[in-house]
Amino acid sequence: MGQEDLMSTAEDVADQFLRITKQYLPHLARLCLISTFLEDGIRMWFQWNEQRDYIEATWSCGYFLATSFVLLNLLGQLGGCVLILSRNFVQYACFGLFGIIALQTVAYSILWDLKFLMRNLALGGGLLLLLAESRSEGKSMFAGVPSMGESSPKQYMQLGGRVLLVLMFMTLLHFDSNFFSILQNMVGTALIILVAIGFKTKLAALTLVVWLLAINVYFNAFWTVPAYKPMHDFLKYDFFQTTSVIGGLLLVVALGPGGVSMDEKKKEW
Repeated sequence: MGQEDLMSTAEDVADQFLRITKQYLPHLARLCLISTFLEDGIRMWFQWNEQRDYIEATWSCGYFLATSFVLLNLLGQLGGCVLILSRNFVQYACFGLFGIIALQTVAYSILWDLKFLMRNLALGGGLLLLLAESRSEGKSMFAGVPSMGESSPKQYMQLGGRVLLVLMFMTLLHFDSNFFSILQNMVGTALIILVAIGFKTKLAALTLVVWLLAINVYFNAFWTVPAYKPMHDFLKYDFFQTTSVIGGLLLVVALGPGGVSMDEKKKEW
């Protein structure tokens, strides 16, 4: 079987998967995408004192401001998740969660940790895709009203979302000299480039979903570590952040790459 035949078979399998899961995939994508915010909001409740004391000690901001920070994170994240899952005021919920990401990036000094910064940016990419989806839903409510075609902001949101999502995979690259690491880096790099430029996008994104899911379950198995150990919380945080990026990729699979992509330009050739 030649390379073109293999690619054609893979695309057929991906198309069949999409036909079967078409009705459920966007819902699953949203659930995965908000999972890290949901987990973090719940953690704020159960670790209220620890989080407040950490912020108060780190920033010397006093009891009131530290408590306000934890409360804002708890209500902002849980409220945003409820709105997104119920499909109400999705755009406002996305902007609120963008604000939470920015706030946590500063408060927890993530700005100076490249790995965590890239993962937070990847989370932002997932929210951009969700924002683009909510715009298209809003427009579908006004069917028959003249428009200038697919809105430019939506196209560029999808492009920005795709590019930011791939930052997650850059944190997973291992610079080892063994054969498996080199092969994983080469395949992973090829796939993230395809998603970023929007070429064979759905197939590349679906492949990355499977790859990331396997890595997440294997390396971030927080359920195997006792809850009292610090590693449990660290792995749990990693697990749900990765699940959110999987949600973003599933949105790419479900909705396609958008207007600013090679797949879309190919239709014009």
